[in-house]
Amino acid sequence: MIQNRSVPPCPVIPVLYYPDPGVAAEWLRKAFGFRVRMRIANHRIQMKAEGGCFVVAECKQPLPDQAVMAGVQSVLVRVEDAAAHCEHARQNGATILAEPVDHFYGERQYSAADFAGHRWSFTQSIADKEPEEWGGTSVEL
Repeated sequence: MIQNRSVPPCPVIPVLYYPDPGVAAEWLRKAFGFRVRMRIANHRIQMKAEGGCFVVAECKQPLPDQAVMAGVQSVLVRVEDAAAHCEHARQNGATILAEPVDHFYGERQYSAADFAGHRWSFTQSIADKEPEEWGGTSVEL
């Protein structure tokens, strides 16, 4: 596969729509610690999230209200320290939907909504668990 430096190197690239991508990128940088990779005029911004990437794009139509957005999607992002990340997000305007909780499958997770209603989940690995240990089934590892 050809590498193109104009496209993030991630194999899956979510695109999230906001009325103003510049405002969204700055809010996401401040609240969640994401970094801007590239700006495309003022309608599209590529961002980095840990080892992954996503795009913030301009939405020409009105966004659905937050109740509708909450059931549409969530982006899951790995972090080093879910509790500290959650507190930083809270202090910078994120709405915390679920506080950090340790799960039996070896992850500590919390979820938040950004100012436009997009849902974000953040996960920290706290144990190395085989899926079979907690009722999952390994298919392809």
